[in-house]
Amino acid sequence: MHFFRFFLLTACFISFLVISHAQESLSLEMIWHSERLLPRDAGQFQFMKDGRHVTRLIGNTIYQYDLLSGKESDVIYSPGYGLRIQGYQFSEDEQRLLIETDQESIYRRSKRATFFVWDRQSKTLFPVSNGGKQMHASFSPDGTQVAFVRDNNLYISDYLSGQEIPVTTDGEAGSIINGSSDWVYEEEFKLVRGFEWSPDGTRIAYYRFDESDVPEFTMTMHQDKPYPEWTTYKYPKVGQPVARVGIQIYGLASGQHLALDLGEQSDQYIPRITFTRDPTELCVTRMNRAQDELDLILFNVGTGDSRILFHEQNKHYITLHDHLHFLSGGKQFIWTSEMDGWNHIYLYDLDGKLVRKLTNGKWEVTKVYGVDETRGEVWFQSAQESPINREICRVSMADGTMTVLPSVPGFQAAQLSATFDVLVHEVTTINMPAAYSILDREGAFIRMIESNDGLQKEQKKHGVQPAEFFSFEGPDNTNLLGWMIKPSRFDPEKSYPVLMFVYGGPGRQEVTNEWMGQEYWWFQYLADQGLIIAAVDARGSGARGEAFKKMTTLQLGHYETIDQIAAARYLGGLPFVDAERIGIYGWSYGGYLSALCLFKGRDLFRAGISVAPVTNWKWYDAIYTERYMQTEKTNASGYAENSPVYFADQLEGDFLLVHGFADDNVHFQHTAELTKALIDANKQFESSMYINQAHSLAKGNARLHLYTKMTDFLTRSLGLDIRE
Repeated sequence: MHFFRFFLLTACFISFLVISHAQESLSLEMIWHSERLLPRDAGQFQFMKDGRHVTRLIGNTIYQYDLLSGKESDVIYSPGYGLRIQGYQFSEDEQRLLIETDQESIYRRSKRATFFVWDRQSKTLFPVSNGGKQMHASFSPDGTQVAFVRDNNLYISDYLSGQEIPVTTDGEAGSIINGSSDWVYEEEFKLVRGFEWSPDGTRIAYYRFDESDVPEFTMTMHQDKPYPEWTTYKYPKVGQPVARVGIQIYGLASGQHLALDLGEQSDQYIPRITFTRDPTELCVTRMNRAQDELDLILFNVGTGDSRILFHEQNKHYITLHDHLHFLSGGKQFIWTSEMDGWNHIYLYDLDGKLVRKLTNGKWEVTKVYGVDETRGEVWFQSAQESPINREICRVSMADGTMTVLPSVPGFQAAQLSATFDVLVHEVTTINMPAAYSILDREGAFIRMIESNDGLQKEQKKHGVQPAEFFSFEGPDNTNLLGWMIKPSRFDPEKSYPVLMFVYGGPGRQEVTNEWMGQEYWWFQYLADQGLIIAAVDARGSGARGEAFKKMTTLQLGHYETIDQIAAARYLGGLPFVDAERIGIYGWSYGGYLSALCLFKGRDLFRAGISVAPVTNWKWYDAIYTERYMQTEKTNASGYAENSPVYFADQLEGDFLLVHGFADDNVHFQHTAELTKALIDANKQFESSMYINQAHSLAKGNARLHLYTKMTDFLTRSLGLDIRE
């Protein structure tokens, strides 16, 4: 079976490398306005508790399938109430469904929607509330109630009787948020729902944000009216006040609230709360504002008594994660940390004493998938072989024995059944879209779910060029990794222009053996016009240990720019590269670096494209920026020496600056200030502004328009030979 999987994936990989003489040309419309080049995934499904079945939403019907055979075994919900189902979740006993419809996006992860409960036995549909759209609807452990947030207040719906209980009443826009998070917690801590049911359903622990003192930011929206509209929200920038966060415990029987004592320091963060296996015990994660200290605090939710379970301190910063897992025996927990210089898994007891370090070595644990308590094993993803690949592993909590599942080299991910007997396995490479299959717990192949052979045929049809990995010795004898896509009809005797693609944020990687999404097709389109595309991961990137990742602390952009400039020199020295025609392109943090490289590396880069760039760290949000840079007051040189706005007068090449007016993440302010600096320095540049578009520039025709604009810019600046 292992050989079959290896043969299938290898054959798919090799097949697309053969270029057809009758290949079909790519077009930008095909890339951005067609689904034919999109990979198929395994489908949105949920594992059932028996470990044998999954459910999937197809159209407007929820089906149940046998995981091993793939055959339909039941229909969980079928249309009949005029609902367009956009999401669902099961109650603990799987006898009720919480159905989500009429979604409305708020920020990157949050949304409002209308929720209904479907009772599978009585075949009855109950509205959760008739008082307006809800957020974060969540079943109680027994499935008889649903907690939700509306208008900054937390409610409990006894949907069977139609009774709605307001847990809080003081919620107010721009001031108090109950049961949900503010903008910056959602963006940087990925905290969206701000409440948790206790395991016995007798209490709810919830966040209370007081953002009264947080400064506001206003974005202008143009809606074909005599005057524009304004969207105003709380956004704490570097050094500005952040929300004061409290954790409250609400007792359903008593109707009373208990405010937990989180310490004297109000200027701190509470990024996570979770109940232990004991329903009377809540674990609160507390971090100082500098994010270099972390406490796990255990609270008795009846009395409010507390004790420090675990303390961690780091000379740089602590990387927040979701790998805390309390074991059912009530005496131990799983934790991951970079405390030895590499991210690994640790087992502690509830006195905070280390029981055992479960993984070890100069490699990184990149995800923890779950804990199989029956067999005493932790399942995880790792980067053991190299920083560019990922493996699926499990480790014994008893003695640290580790098993690596066999697979072809590539970037692997997994979803495990509730019983940890089978998994949905995903494997991809930089040149091959993901293949999804069902494996048993030893990695033996059971069946294929989706091979994406259709997309592999598209690759062959369009004569795509394989991305090739390379490495070179960068500054300070640092080995830097990269990939390169050469032009179609490549001739090593000729010289070609280069476009360097960069992101470069702390811990991020662009150089992985992983399918890169739709940008892959644009890069292939450019390669067909005679352009070499290359990416290099600079110092500060992930999966190479804490020292490599965190060396950029207090000087974001410094080492990354040095390394990207070194990469341009390396590429320019290759015999088939025209060193006079090198460009650089990036988005967000990558837009920041592309501008900085273009300005500081003016003797190397002929052109640069910056999309939605940070141009001065003092204008970005407090949680992200202070984690890596502290404040401008305490680190003035770090801000001054690494902000593109202060180097605008060094621009010599062609520059395209792009931003959305409604970017709630990296505000248009960044581009406005850089625009002013460029004009003050009498530097010519091009710009493209997207009205009412957010950070992703994804609405309507924005993507097609943007990539057409960037292609035209590169054609003129780097001298491409466009052939549509």
